[in-house]
Parts: sequence; structure tokens; C-alpha cells
Amino acid sequence: MSEGQHSRLASTPSLEAGDSLWHACVDQLAQELPEQQFNTWIKPLSAQVSDDFSRVTLFVANRFKLDWVRAQYAGRIAAVLEKLYGQPVPLELAITPRENSVRTYASPSAAANLPVAEPAEIEEENVPAAFKTRLNTGLTFETLVEGTANRMARAAAMHVSGMPGHLYNPLFIYGGVGLGKTHLVHAVGNRLLADKPNSKVLYIHAEQFVSDVVKAYQRKTFDEFKERYHSLDLLLIDDVQFFANKDRTQEEFFNAFEALLAKKSHIVMTSDTYPKGLADIHERLVSRFDSGLTVAIEPPELEMRVAILINKAAAEGTVMPEEVAFFVAKNVRSNVRELEGALRKILAYSRFNQKEISIQLAREALRDLLSIQNRQISVENIQKTVADYYKIKVADMYSKKRPASIARPRQIAMYLAKELTQKSLPEIGELFGGRDHTTVLHAVRKISSERQTVSELNQQLHVLEQTLKG
Repeated sequence: MSEGQHSRLASTPSLEAGDSLWHACVDQLAQELPEQQFNTWIKPLSAQVSDDFSRVTLFVANRFKLDWVRAQYAGRIAAVLEKLYGQPVPLELAITPRENSVRTYASPSAAANLPVAEPAEIEEENVPAAFKTRLNTGLTFETLVEGTANRMARAAAMHVSGMPGHLYNPLFIYGGVGLGKTHLVHAVGNRLLADKPNSKVLYIHAEQFVSDVVKAYQRKTFDEFKERYHSLDLLLIDDVQFFANKDRTQEEFFNAFEALLAKKSHIVMTSDTYPKGLADIHERLVSRFDSGLTVAIEPPELEMRVAILINKAAAEGTVMPEEVAFFVAKNVRSNVRELEGALRKILAYSRFNQKEISIQLAREALRDLLSIQNRQISVENIQKTVADYYKIKVADMYSKKRPASIARPRQIAMYLAKELTQKSLPEIGELFGGRDHTTVLHAVRKISSERQTVSELNQQLHVLEQTLKG
């Protein structure tokens, strides 16, 4: 934060200033932390900022959460607050009072939903576990932007929510990080509960299932564990690749899987790769994952990215001009989470500088991101990365050799050059040994088309894209 921003914060009435400081802190943490961690531990927090900024008090739902936030996140929160304010801001943690008489500032995305429901793993003794769905009620089919990248997965998910226990059981959704898999599984649960409020629905991350298995093993409470998981009508589980190398967890999930299918309950899973691409997962479990319907979510196309930005800005009460949305969408291509991060930066920059959103403001707000992209993702870097991945020489990228072992990686590199840089087709062709732009266009269309149907190619491209983006 500049000195001007600092002085403006200090001179602003406490409610507005405290609100801005805390919201900006949450915006920053949302960009740094994995989505599951952010939604579970940071999003539900509310904050009280003293009038003179001598103290920030975070309110946490219970003692367990308080200890966890203090141990895992307090240091980072304090560092972000110091960076934003320009000097250290003492941080305190407290349990939320039952009758909250203090003025607090909720995380922006959670403000409308306070009080926030407890995660399933932190249950009070007198609350039945079956009613802890852990669903985010804001993640629905209505708030999901549809495009060619997610159309098939969305259609399958809607079918499941309308007729659970029938077709597409299990439903296995895979794709790279931040593409909307979690949104989709929450939407299934929310739609089913809207239609059948008495349904037993549970959303859980695979890491939490692992934790529950460990607890059951330590406490010898497997009967309670089985009662909880085997009695569900709908199980929504994220990131099943985390089961890798965890034999007891895989055994218990296999048992739960069989029990749920036997009673015509539905299972929806997500992963970063297709079932047969999962490493260190028992074959019998992989075969179960692959026994229903497997669908991919792709990185969103340009028009879909623009729509996502405009919609999410509107949800924050801000109008995003279409030309600004196009500018951001052209520069942030990989996934929805990065789009949201870029949007948060723009909104925070606009708020702190009291300027309207424009292309110039977006360019200033995203200068670090744009600088990194311009520095790291060059055609030369793409050629080297692809050559290393497919174990060919970099020189083969611009040679006249045409064997499939070389031509195929070359086409993939051309496709990535078009997707990840601002180079024109003729410019790309020139960098690939002086090839004509029609050769590049053919490669781009061929790889783009095959990506929609060939799971192995899609996964390879995800790996390459993540590698190039650091």
C-alpha cells in the first residue's frame, strides 16, 4: 500500500477503513491459498479492526478452529495486514460471542451467509452428523457460467441431481485446478436438497475422508464412521487423487462405495485426472471410478472467461465493462480461479485508489501478473518445455524433420504458443523454422479438436500448461 493509500485509510471512518483493510487481506489470501483451505478456514472468519488500527481481532467459531487458525494461518494473515497497512498490526483471535455485540467485518464472499455452518469434522456433540452437509449454498447451477468447456459435465451433473441413484453412477468429473469441478458438485447437492430437503447429502474433500479414517482407527469408532458414510443418499467427494498410497483409506472408501451403490445412493467424485490416469490407487477402486460416467471440464474459452468475469463482478456489486473483461480474459487463460484472483486484484485496486474500472486500471492492478507472463511464457520457453517433456531436441522444433515422434510435439508446441502468448500465426510460424501460418493454423485446430476427445492428450496439455505458468 502506498503512503497515500495508508493515509487515506487512517483518515477514513473506522467502519469503512476496517472493512477495506480486512477485505483486501482476504482478497490476497484467496489468491495464495488452495480453494479448499480458503473456503474452510479463512472465508468464515469475521474481523474487528480498532479505530486507530492498533489491533485486529479475528472471530472464530470454536476453540478447535481458533487453535488451528492460530497455528496454520495467523502468521500469514499478520504479514498480509502489515504489507497492506504499511506497518505491523497486532493480531488477536477470539471465539465468536453467542450474542455478537461487536462490530465485525466478514470476509466479502461470506458476508451474506453469516453465521457460517461448521465443517463436518468439527461437530458439536448435540448436532447429528447427518445434517452437516458442508455444502456452499452459493454454488448452484444458476451461478455456474456455462460454456463449451463444461457443457457436458454440467448436463450430466444436472441429470444426477434430478434422478440420483439411476444413470451416471458414479459420476466422475476431472480437469485441472480451478476449472469449476467443486462448484459443479456443490450444485448437485444444492439442487437435490432443494427438491428433496430430507435427503442425506455430504460434501467432503478427500483429505477429510482420510482424516476421518485415521480418527476412526485411533478411537476404534469404525461403526460410527460406517453409519455416517454408508447411510448417505448422495456423497460428493473432491480430489480423490489424494487417496494415493493410503491403503486403509482406499479400503474404507471401497466399502462405502459398494454400500452406497447397493442402496441406490449416488456418488459424485472429482479428480485432476481421468480414472486410469490415477497413480497409486488400487485397481479395483479405479475400475469402480470408471464404471459410471467420466466427463472432463476444460479450461474456459475466451467468451466464457468474459462472461465469468462480468457475472462475478456483478455478484460483488460492481459493473465490469465488457472491454475490460475482454482485456483480462485474453491475459488470464488457464482457469476460473486465476480469473477470480485477477478480478479481486482489480476490485481492490479500484477501491483503494477510488478510481473507476478501466483497461488502464486493470493493467496497473495486474502489472505483476502480466510481467510474469511476458517474462516466462515465450515461444522459446514453450519449445524447450515441450521438447523436454517429449524427450526430443529443441532443434527438432524448427527443423524440417517429419517423423511422428517429432511432428506431434511440434504441433503441440505450436498450439500452446497460440494459446499462451500474444504472437500471431505468422510470427509463430517464423519461430518454428519459417513455417507458413497455415501450417500453424492446422496444428492449432488439430490439437484443439483432439483435446476435446483424447483424455491422455488433454492431461498432457494440462501438465505442460501448469509447468509453463509456474
